[in-house]
Amino acid sequence: MSEQVAPPPAPDAAPSQPAVETPQAAEPQPTAPEAAEPEAKKSGAKKALGIVGAILAIVVVAGLKFGIASAIGDYFNKDETAAAKTGDCIAELPEIRGTEQEKVDGAKVVECTSTDAAYTVVGRLDDQTEAQAKADTTCNQYFKENEEGYIFSSIEPGKTGYVLCLTKKA
Repeated sequence: MSEQVAPPPAPDAAPSQPAVETPQAAEPQPTAPEAAEPEAKKSGAKKALGIVGAILAIVVVAGLKFGIASAIGDYFNKDETAAAKTGDCIAELPEIRGTEQEKVDGAKVVECTSTDAAYTVVGRLDDQTEAQAKADTTCNQYFKENEEGYIFSSIEPGKTGYVLCLTKKA
């Protein structure tokens, strides 16, 4: 077998192309534009869903942290004595002796002419802490001498709330 040898290139001549072509990998054929668009749409939709999901998660976490749950809870467990003021009447509460305290559910303001009216609000103190509400002297300024008085408070732990100074309705 004989081999063909190409003569060396002339110094001022352009380099010649090799006589034998080396096989090259086939160039990728361009795909039709319609085939690429559904993939782009799918990945765009996935990105959009991911973004919406992330935003929703942030809103839920922020809502739980900053009190939306509390606001929703307040709507369903409305404090019916929150707007009570001096002169209003409160329905019957459990009888407590001495300095005992008891959690009360269902306390509400009623018409003073109602048969349910058991206590009269003689004073109201806002922005009170739990310690202030528990103090024996909290409502002394509203009670007459030798008058039996009661203290009703609505204060979340670690926050402030209101105190109602009550006397038995005559």
